Amino acid sequence: MNLEENNGIKYLTFDLLKNEDVKYGFSTRIGGVSTGVYDSLNFGFNRGDSDENVKENYRRMAKALNMNYERMCLSKQTHTTNVRVVTEKDAGNGILRPLPYDDVDGLITNVPDLPLVTFFADCIPLVLFDPKKRVIAAAHSGWRGTVGKIGKVTIEKMKESFSCDTKDILCCIAPGICKDCYEVSSDVAEEFKSAFGKDVAEEMLLRPSLFHPGDKEKYMLDLWKACKLVFLEAKIPKEHIEVTDYCTRCHPKLFYSHRVMGVNRGNLASFISL
Repeated sequence: MNLEENNGIKYLTFDLLKNEDVKYGFSTRIGGVSTGVYDSLNFGFNRGDSDENVKENYRRMAKALNMNYERMCLSKQTHTTNVRVVTEKDAGNGILRPLPYDDVDGLITNVPDLPLVTFFADCIPLVLFDPKKRVIAAAHSGWRGTVGKIGKVTIEKMKESFSCDTKDILCCIAPGICKDCYEVSSDVAEEFKSAFGKDVAEEMLLRPSLFHPGDKEKYMLDLWKACKLVFLEAKIPKEHIEVTDYCTRCHPKLFYSHRVMGVNRGNLASFISL
């Protein structure tokens, strides 16, 4: 990934999408107008920040990425694997009007100039682009979404709705919490073993915990690797997958992190538009 800056806004981009006809950026917390615990580029309307500050942050990000602020379409994330195809009538959802849907952790569209926006603060952002069919997608993959294989669900929806071919789809796994920082309980580990198979899951789960060496009920989980395995299972060529090395918990001055800050924080966001 590449850390870039435009008009004071710092954001990250992928090499995989560098020469593609798509606009994309993953936000940092730098360059906005929010203050206090939301300092400064917060995209969460529901976190306690003022709506006017959040809207100004969207305007600034839209200008930095050369996107249309008033046409942005936001997700409504609840750690599901629900993926919604959005159309022209969805332009402005969450920006100009209240969201008309609930429980949507993934968005897909083939409509030009309809930016898709999803939110994060340790969970893993997934961004997909089919340059042949000209279809984009964005999804939120926390541990529940990863167990449910939302990356694969998104790809199946792209195939079903737009006849996309897996050999053409480019898949990006953006900043989130890394395997050295993400401690989970044994019940979460068991869900991963069930979803991925014991042998595969044990490659993602390191025991004993790095933070509690005496506690055998804790594991360190590699969500990045899990998301990549989901894409490979969906038959995405490995050369069409790019994985970040930016951890949100390791860089609290660059990113909001739920593990560092708790609920009193802003939200990062992923933006993609044809």
